[in-house]
Amino acid sequence: MAKFALYVPLKAKPGRESDVEAFLRQGAEMAKEEPGTVSWFALDEDDGRYSVFDTFDDEAGRDAHLNGGIAKALMAKADELFSEPIKIHKISILAEK
Repeated sequence: MAKFALYVPLKAKPGRESDVEAFLRQGAEMAKEEPGTVSWFALDEDDGRYSVFDTFDDEAGRDAHLNGGIAKALMAKADELFSEPIKIHKISILAEK
């Protein structure tokens, strides 16, 4: 069971929702190349709010992800696509089904 996760809430700038969705779809493809990323989800929370939730077996996998291409692309596009500062929440998974 994956024990480590990240949750990243995102608020699209008005009119940039389709760009955010395309960016997130690209992120899913990039995540497939990360051996330490167990799962990677892009979520549409409605009203221009999105989020990313990803899981990792260990801290090394999570750290590799945070220092990898997706994180770099996210920070590079932050001012262009998002109306709120990026907040990355490091969380622990307590249980799963």
